[in-house]
Amino acid sequence: MQAAVSSASSLGLTAHNAAVLHNSNALTLRLEPCAVLARVAPAANQCAQLEVDVARRLAELGSPVAALESPEVFIRGDYVVTFWTYYEPATTQSLSNAEYVGALERLHAGMRKVDLPVPHFTDRVSAAQTLVADHARTPELVDSDRVFLASTLDRMRRAVSESGRPEQLLHGEPHPGNLLSTRTGPLFIDFETCCRGPVEFDLAHAPDDVGDHYPGVDRRLLRDCRTLMLAMITTWRWDRGDQFPDGHRLGVEWLSELRHAVAQSG
Repeated sequence: MQAAVSSASSLGLTAHNAAVLHNSNALTLRLEPCAVLARVAPAANQCAQLEVDVARRLAELGSPVAALESPEVFIRGDYVVTFWTYYEPATTQSLSNAEYVGALERLHAGMRKVDLPVPHFTDRVSAAQTLVADHARTPELVDSDRVFLASTLDRMRRAVSESGRPEQLLHGEPHPGNLLSTRTGPLFIDFETCCRGPVEFDLAHAPDDVGDHYPGVDRRLLRDCRTLMLAMITTWRWDRGDQFPDGHRLGVEWLSELRHAVAQSG
């Protein structure tokens, strides 16, 4: 919070208070009275500059993304801070599937025009595989679950990589938590997970009805991507340093779901 307030002051913003909106891998704050949103993350292994560059380029293309309050990335000690426009939640009902699909289509169309160096989706899979193999970082993961996660990650990675589908810049995690319903329409946020891969990898993070109605989707690949995504997020929950709310319970629950998904796929 001190890093956010200090950085805001250097921009000429008045920030006396900071309300926590979300706290996981990054801390999201609403600064008052300037009503600006600040994102604060550990400086180590941060992707703030990439996130800012992607969001700025997409905004220039008219894509449905949240606007930056400042293009500058601030380093304050062990933290990195970025500033974004704060949007009051829309008072209407939640987004329909058609609105979600339309917003994601427009986002992907804009992303096809953005040429920035980003990780490949397999880099994220590799990070999950490394975590599974590291007993010190995943001490509560029993051997049978460890073997199951490792084999599922490997098999699904190969299935998606060898699909032959076109690849492009992706959001990485366009789930409902990263889509704001605002008075100006749906806007995507949080581009720190941007990567390159088939659009089905993105669709695996969206609600099922959204992925199933996205034009031109490869349904077999989407199923494989959903299994891969579930294996990855399950792995993160077993990291002893994971700060996701109620993470351990979800890790247990998602392992069960993953076993069911793998059994269903044959």
